[in-house]
Amino acid sequence: MSVLTAEPGAAPADREPPDDAGERHRLTAVTGLAALSLDAMASVAYGPEAIVLVLAAAGAHGLGYTLPVTLAIAVLLAVLVASYRQVIAAFPDGGGSYAVARAQLGARTSLVAAASLVLDYVLNVAVAVTAGVAALTSAFPGLYDDRLWLCLGILALITAVNLRGVVESARVFIVPTAVFVGSVLVLIAVGLFRSAPVSTASAHGHASALAGDAGTVGALLLLKAFAAGCAALTGVEAIANAVPSFRRPRVRRAQRAEVALGAVLGVMLIGLSVLIGRFHLQPVQGVTVLAQLADAAFGHGWAFYVIQFSTVVLLALSANTSFGGLPVLLKLLARDNYLPHVFALKADRQVHRHGVLALALVSAALLVFSGADTNTLVPMFAVGVFVGFTIAQVGMVRHWRRAGGPGRRGKALLNGAGAVLTGVAAVVVTLEKFRDGAWLVVVALPVLVAAFVAVRRAYDRIGQRLGLGRIPAAPHRERSLVIVPVSALSRLTSEALTAAASLGDEVRAVTVCHPDPEDRAAQQALERSWAEWDPGVELVRLTCERRSLGRPIAAYVRAVAATEPATRVTVLIAETEPERLWQRLLHNQRGAVVAHAVRGETDAAICRLRLRLP
Repeated sequence: MSVLTAEPGAAPADREPPDDAGERHRLTAVTGLAALSLDAMASVAYGPEAIVLVLAAAGAHGLGYTLPVTLAIAVLLAVLVASYRQVIAAFPDGGGSYAVARAQLGARTSLVAAASLVLDYVLNVAVAVTAGVAALTSAFPGLYDDRLWLCLGILALITAVNLRGVVESARVFIVPTAVFVGSVLVLIAVGLFRSAPVSTASAHGHASALAGDAGTVGALLLLKAFAAGCAALTGVEAIANAVPSFRRPRVRRAQRAEVALGAVLGVMLIGLSVLIGRFHLQPVQGVTVLAQLADAAFGHGWAFYVIQFSTVVLLALSANTSFGGLPVLLKLLARDNYLPHVFALKADRQVHRHGVLALALVSAALLVFSGADTNTLVPMFAVGVFVGFTIAQVGMVRHWRRAGGPGRRGKALLNGAGAVLTGVAAVVVTLEKFRDGAWLVVVALPVLVAAFVAVRRAYDRIGQRLGLGRIPAAPHRERSLVIVPVSALSRLTSEALTAAASLGDEVRAVTVCHPDPEDRAAQQALERSWAEWDPGVELVRLTCERRSLGRPIAAYVRAVAATEPATRVTVLIAETEPERLWQRLLHNQRGAVVAHAVRGETDAAICRLRLRLP
């Protein structure tokens, strides 16, 4: 169990010594925007469409409310960006809503926030990859039957890039992000100057999915459209979760990236909604709203295919947001003893390798479970997002109440309004999508929280037994006995006895003898050779009627501990370390068998001595 401590007077997280060599493996504001905003940027491909599909139930009159609903979402986006900008400053160690809740709302609430973020990140990877492959197979129908393998291949590629380091992954994704954002902005600019669409989906034989005009636009329908469109806000929190991944000054760079994300995303959402109303677009079977807008603004030429191809690429790669944010969150959970400490370890490129691999494995399992079907995964997607949003906003309200200072009431009011909006969206999304798969998230949240609590209790028990936080008894010397299992005479035996003599006051070699005539002959040969060698160490013969190796040695260790209670017993197991990895298959597993038996049946210390073969 590890103990994380800080030196007195250590520099804050945003002002570390300037000679840290790991800084070159961290993010700038631009690379951070590319690495951590793909999820949010890609959401413009399905956010406006989600609004249109809901409002279409009320016919053409309902579609007239697309822009007002989008403006409401843009207001919420501004609130969230402002809130997470403050979260970045208040919690520079990252963690987003988890860090806020842990500091302001207590441990249990913080675990709910953490669980919601974990589910969101995992589902984002699965949804992003399947959506990208779905767009690809729409263009090339012959690949449809291979979509699962395509999804797993893309996931493997993104995982490999992220294992090389967050900066390397950010540089890879700068170009597709810039192409997509630039294409959408050009689409908006060109569309605003069009008096009429160049081409429409109906001209290509696609049937409209618009309902009749008899529908009524009520508050519930608008609320459903608002909740559906809020899917475009997924990923807004990713930058706040990954502040430690930025270069110094971390807070300032992360805040710039957050504001840039909000501004670009807001412009794209509002601009696309304006064009939807300007061109009087309707939902069409088999054609996305973004594709219709590109068709209306550019026609069915090369610009249309640039939009489509960049959308495919960005959707597939938007999974990188999770690879940037989740490993940092897992590190914080591991630091707080809610996850195994292995998730807090970093590789040489500032990569939380175990977090990256865990995310990839769980996402791959989801892809296999869903059959790479986007519609199976999407209903589960937004629930966790809004739970985390709401907890973060409530926590920041409490933060401002405790912090005091000028302007705290206005800031608290802003966060409070955001908490109400995201809370309502969370309830509406959960109720609307419950039967379609959101129930899995509702079940998974408490299960994940229970797992966090179980890990914490296990670490607490270990810490209590180790006496962490208490001054231990003074060290003192005790008589020590080192037991060395041997089966033959070799250089390995000599090295083992030499090491044992250096470790303990007394050394005993033990060998297990079985009643088989062949084994008896080998045992007698070993005893004759031992007497001839005369190493000055007693060879103890352990007889066992069964073909067992570890249990007789463990029984001997227990007997020694019972007859010599004041003696510390160590079992030294000597093994060879082969030159090649594949050569390990050529060696027996005697050492592992003995270690397993001694560890499970005695309190003796185990020492594994590995002799490297030249």
